[in-house]
Amino acid sequence: MNSVTKTTASVLNKLLRLPQRSVSAVGRRAVATDAIDKHDVYDVIIPGGGMVGSAMACSLGMEPNLEGRRILLLEAGNKKVLDRVPDTYSTRVWDACSDALITFDKEDLQGEMAYIVENDVVVAALTRQLDSLPGNVEVKYRSRVVKYTWPMSHQSADAVPWVQVTLASGETLHTRLLIGADGPNSMVRRESGIPTVKWNYDQSAVVAVLHLSEPTENNVAWQRFLPTGPIAMLPLSDTQSSLVWSTSHQQAEDLLQLDDESFVDAINSAFWSNENQSELVETAGSLFRSALSALMPSAGSPRQLPPSVAAIGPKSRVMFPLGMGHASEYIRHRVALIGDAAHRVHPLAGQGANLGFGDVAMLSQVLSSAAFNGKDLGAMQHLLKYETERQRHNLPMMAAVDLMKHLYSTNAAPAVLLRTFGLQATNMLPPLKEQIISFASK
Repeated sequence: MNSVTKTTASVLNKLLRLPQRSVSAVGRRAVATDAIDKHDVYDVIIPGGGMVGSAMACSLGMEPNLEGRRILLLEAGNKKVLDRVPDTYSTRVWDACSDALITFDKEDLQGEMAYIVENDVVVAALTRQLDSLPGNVEVKYRSRVVKYTWPMSHQSADAVPWVQVTLASGETLHTRLLIGADGPNSMVRRESGIPTVKWNYDQSAVVAVLHLSEPTENNVAWQRFLPTGPIAMLPLSDTQSSLVWSTSHQQAEDLLQLDDESFVDAINSAFWSNENQSELVETAGSLFRSALSALMPSAGSPRQLPPSVAAIGPKSRVMFPLGMGHASEYIRHRVALIGDAAHRVHPLAGQGANLGFGDVAMLSQVLSSAAFNGKDLGAMQHLLKYETERQRHNLPMMAAVDLMKHLYSTNAAPAVLLRTFGLQATNMLPPLKEQIISFASK
């Protein structure tokens, strides 16, 4: 489940429209030109057919300046087919250790704020779009890469300066530009020798499909910050929501072991219980909120309560460890990284997919310009622009998410007071909310 911002949504809308008609070499083995069949040479190969990789292939296939360029998407899994149309939603975030909350509503903003869209819905829609693109865009499903052979930056005249991609089937392909969209454990990143700064959080995420107690206009994404981590309930339909509960490894293991009824009770308690609140924080928060209301009587938003959960989807409970990672470089000679292959963030802000779609938009723009000017798509000169622009945006966002993770992972009174005042002040200032959404959507 992903929270897709307005700008990201506009990129996806564009992709889903039907088309109108320091440089260091890692490998040292070059391949002779006469040994390569021209049908095995592509302008761009994209390993990783998830949301970001599929969006990259769609975007390049729809660029007029890249018409006729051969683009190949490699996906290790099967083709996804699904019919589903997402809706628009608002978001409410509040603190379990105080009464503070912040609400992002459509009424606070110019136009739509965001879209809550399931992963499979996005991938299936992009798959349909890929099927409709011209023949220069190909997709190979159930195709697993087992080896990359990297070109040297300076080679003899009879050598081919392209990346060689070897598949598990034994097939060998070549590309002028390899775009790694193969996730946080990216083989492209690892084999190309790009260093990564990463660490694991002391948390795991438990996800599940929830059945609500009664049908409702389920158009609000709910998130509550508990001392052990945030719990979020994201709307799927009038009767179902998706759970993402970030907590300690031990509690995550315990939640998986609970029977369905006990698990449902734990979810409702996490959203409704006030056991973590203190009288001191409540008094200080109430006084601060009253002062803000006196200064800005019309600001703020009424408190609402999340829906009650009645059951969970069968066999829908799974857990996975959480961490943060960032590639020190997004590019190498004839290589670019996008999405989780370049950066991995905590899911508390729902920004992982949005950062990846931002990479897609910028890299598409850079490659379109390079093609228009007759440049080599794999050359470092224009790939450097992609790296600079995306790191300039991604690093502050990642730092902010990491700060929020640590700030909300404690119930110490000073930290609780700080975030209480911050949430309440932000909730009373619609222009500040717009700035937050604007930055997140780039």
